[in-house]
Amino acid sequence: MYQRIFGLVLLLICVGLAVAAWDYQAPFSYEPVGPRAYPLLLLLLMGLGAIYLIAAKPADGHEPADEHDHPMDRHVLIKVVSCVVVLTIYAALFETLGFIPAAMLFGIAMARLYEGTWLASVIAGVVLAIGLYLLFDKALDVPLPLGILAGLEN
Repeated sequence: MYQRIFGLVLLLICVGLAVAAWDYQAPFSYEPVGPRAYPLLLLLLMGLGAIYLIAAKPADGHEPADEHDHPMDRHVLIKVVSCVVVLTIYAALFETLGFIPAAMLFGIAMARLYEGTWLASVIAGVVLAIGLYLLFDKALDVPLPLGILAGLEN
């Protein structure tokens, strides 16, 4: 039940933010798609995730009776804190290392945090970083910092 409530609240927030962002016009724009494309894309993805949370059945096939069926134990708290630490490190390294290396490290760390194998984590991190770079820099023409890979730029 809490999963569906969270999904509904998240969906309402996404819709509200999308309405607010729809007419946003910046006084300057260095992106051909404008300043609203990135937040709208993120809100779309978050909204799809929220719809999944609302519609999906729990993995074990039954609804938990109450919050005590899924306690906030030490294991869960360690993962939450680890996720915040990984996000903070990613933000700190984003400009210095550049988007691709920072996103690779982030992807690998998050996959390992959620028990992916080393091989799958490295593959996912590399594909995620390069794919997102190509999407934003080449397809949407949104410049991303190359950092240590700046020498590879044409």
